[in-house]
Amino acid sequence: MSKDFKSVPEAALAGSLRDFRAPEGADLMERVTGFYDWQDLRRSHDLWPYARSTSTAPQARCEAKSDAGTSFSGINFASQDYLSLSSHPAIKQAAIDAIGEYGVHSAGSAALLGNTANSLLLEQGLSSFLGGREIVLYPTGWSAGYGSVQGFVRGNDHVILDILAHSCLQEGAKAATQNIHYHGHLNLDALARKLERIRNTDQQNGILVVTESLFSMHSDTPDLAAMRALCDQYGATLLVDCAHDLGSIGDDGLGHLGLQNAMDSADIIIGSFSKTFGSNGGFIAVKTRAAAEYLKYYSATHTFSNALSPVQAATVLTALNIVRSEEGRTLRRKLMDNILYLRAELTRAGLETLGDPSPIVPVRLGLEGVGRFASRHLMALGGIANLVEYPAVPQGGARFRFQVMASHTQEDIDQVVKILAKAMRDADLEYRLGHEGQQDATRPATASSSAAA
Repeated sequence: MSKDFKSVPEAALAGSLRDFRAPEGADLMERVTGFYDWQDLRRSHDLWPYARSTSTAPQARCEAKSDAGTSFSGINFASQDYLSLSSHPAIKQAAIDAIGEYGVHSAGSAALLGNTANSLLLEQGLSSFLGGREIVLYPTGWSAGYGSVQGFVRGNDHVILDILAHSCLQEGAKAATQNIHYHGHLNLDALARKLERIRNTDQQNGILVVTESLFSMHSDTPDLAAMRALCDQYGATLLVDCAHDLGSIGDDGLGHLGLQNAMDSADIIIGSFSKTFGSNGGFIAVKTRAAAEYLKYYSATHTFSNALSPVQAATVLTALNIVRSEEGRTLRRKLMDNILYLRAELTRAGLETLGDPSPIVPVRLGLEGVGRFASRHLMALGGIANLVEYPAVPQGGARFRFQVMASHTQEDIDQVVKILAKAMRDADLEYRLGHEGQQDATRPATASSSAAA
């Protein structure tokens, strides 16, 4: 064990980011120190596994540093590069060529002079991929999600979100209206009740129903046809965020929209280039030119942000061409083989995986304190995965989020499962012994214990 469990204070194992979300006090700068003190306590005991940096390309095995500057290396299941395209030779060459022709900067909003020939070609390629939809590009996937809600929804409209909808969607809703409604995760009955209740009192204003085709913390997916039917029944608009599965799942790469034959079901489709397409950026796909043109001038994160750089547009277009090719199909099959093999080996090792097969493989840890110890041990043993804690997941539902790449080998998977099993055994023991020790230290002395002393 990297540190003596007796030296870890309870405060480093307790608490969450939610505790510091709404600090109080008149001094805006001073009142954030409580968070830093808690964070730094965890950091000092190697229990802060965030804000790490790679020292090499984020490939299946890489070198990295903690945010405290400690170097480590290992088998990498923490990077979002599902088809392993970020270091693909053709994509790197596309970036080099774009720099030579355009430089590195778009130098303007897409609403003004920020577009390039590369971004226009990318719009055309995405439109073809998505069945002829109109495409609006964004500098990040987050800004696309935010802008898709904020751009269309106004103060008297309503937004109904799955309780696990991504931050960008929730923040976009908050910016647009106070009429925000949440339903239980994947709960169609609850969604129907919300729609009925709204329409019983408001027949005039819009309702936007927001979901994801693949939820990134649970690796599960909604019934999109059933959601479409409910939207039709109550006159609502359906938005589907397909950030994690578009390009990486399905023989055609269309993710769950394709697998469920639901491409036409979504009125608004959001995508991100940061998971499968080897770059930053995102897009919104809509069915009409009118809707796309409206977004360009009323979606704040499009109008008031610099456009995708020519380098980003060129690399994403090259990645899209690979995704749509036979090479892309081969990479998706290899990725799914790795996903299924990892899930099977984790189960065989007695570990609990959550959700359905996808590039995201959540592994349940349980208590946050156990998860923090497990993350410390995993890194020390040569495994790299992201720890997810409350409030990103339910309290007591901490988990590792393994993100699988096409370039992982069976040897990588065999080794990381062995490492993870040991890390979790050690973490569970360390947590239990630490708590027993702390309880003993605070327990009042009995007559027998005093006599023994």
